[in-house]
Amino acid sequence: MQNSITIKRTDYSDQAALGSRIAGLDEGAADYGKGDYAKALKKFKPLAKHGNADAQTILGLMYDKGQGVPQNYQTAVKWYQLAAAQGLADAQSMLGLMYENGQGVPQDYQAALRWYQPSAEQGYANAQYFLGMMYEKGQGVPQDHQEAVKWYRLAAAQGFVGAQFVLGLMYEMGQGVPQNDNAALRCYRLAAAQEFASAQYKLGLMYLNGQGVTSNRVVACALVSLSAANDSSSSNPATEARTELLKSMPDNYIEVVQALTRELSKPGNLFNALDRYLQRESP
Repeated sequence: MQNSITIKRTDYSDQAALGSRIAGLDEGAADYGKGDYAKALKKFKPLAKHGNADAQTILGLMYDKGQGVPQNYQTAVKWYQLAAAQGLADAQSMLGLMYENGQGVPQDYQAALRWYQPSAEQGYANAQYFLGMMYEKGQGVPQDHQEAVKWYRLAAAQGFVGAQFVLGLMYEMGQGVPQNDNAALRCYRLAAAQEFASAQYKLGLMYLNGQGVTSNRVVACALVSLSAANDSSSSNPATEARTELLKSMPDNYIEVVQALTRELSKPGNLFNALDRYLQRESP
């Protein structure tokens, strides 16, 4: 979760106090978004103590991440529990994650599922994704790839990039769905367009190997280069793959790769740049 907050208005029986509470939330959200956690804390804490579920969730997040306060998972769990008990999907999902990871509470996959389920049923993409992971891995439930795909699809349809990527993997490997390179390609494209480095790398491999597309080494190298630029960590295999691909290319092709990579890297331009290049290359 980044430094931005979507406030969900909570119903209050005390309508006279509603206006001031919403104002406090908005002011706290503005401070949080600017990274002024100390000011945000002062605004959220009294609201949270008064029972505001949104403020309780954000306060839980601040203790969870150590934002403006010393990191304290147990205190984070306390605030998440209060908000989750009021039915707030965000808090239910975060509480499920704490149980799954054993942060502030003993690790308990069954408890994680109990909190993910109602949050996912409210359409919360994070919870749908986490629930998919638990079915995929068989954590707290019997392993069920078809059920995992069901939840990944729901999250992916909402633009949740991790679900788009994992759904691509499921299609590529034929887990829970018939193996389908074209479907995998579509999922990877969606995630790659959101600058998800792993999806850019996988998309590059599909163009390299001709999976669901005509093989194109220039496109493959440009996508792998884009992945390496977005994630230079040692865990990303794109860096090594880029080096090997560039070694095998003539100098004039390297210039084309570099130009295409620059076009692909422009915000929101991956689909357009990729499709324009492929149209020019087609006979």
